[in-house]
Amino acid sequence: MGLLRTAVLAATAAAGYRALVRGDLTIDTGIGRRTRPLVCAPVDIAAPRETVFDVVAEPYLGRITRSMRDKLEVVERGSDMVLAAHRTPVSWGLVAPTLETVRFERPERIHFRLVRGPVPFVVEQFVLHETGTGTRLEYVGEMGTDLWGLGSWWADRVAGPWEAAVRGSFAAVKTEAERRAKR
Repeated sequence: MGLLRTAVLAATAAAGYRALVRGDLTIDTGIGRRTRPLVCAPVDIAAPRETVFDVVAEPYLGRITRSMRDKLEVVERGSDMVLAAHRTPVSWGLVAPTLETVRFERPERIHFRLVRGPVPFVVEQFVLHETGTGTRLEYVGEMGTDLWGLGSWWADRVAGPWEAAVRGSFAAVKTEAERRAKR
């Protein structure tokens, strides 16, 4: 009987974890909400700010490249805002889908706000600063979770893959913007 109970608890915990990662279960009570910064080092890019902005905005406002189709789907598109579904690979072969609004302030800022995902609250900005040699792409983000310490623990699990996805995006933006600037 003890083995069966353990197996049921393990299966329930695994199903709960999967539901949280996939955003099927988001604990959004507003009770005990704690926020934490999301951190990604700025990236210096040898390309004009307009070019960098275009590289970031293109899959949302224009054409999605073949390489982005597995990661991004634009659900609804307006002139300066989109509703976009992102898919981020995380641990154990799981993919964390998120639904976010993305708003554009040409040429200096792109705002992201989580609508649905593994946590109840995320706001982010990509900020583009002109420099003497091109553009500095900076990331400013904040994540919020509920239920005090338990929520903080969950935010620590989610933040790592989230920040890794931003770092990967910044690397791809740098490569493509510098390629375009050389042309």
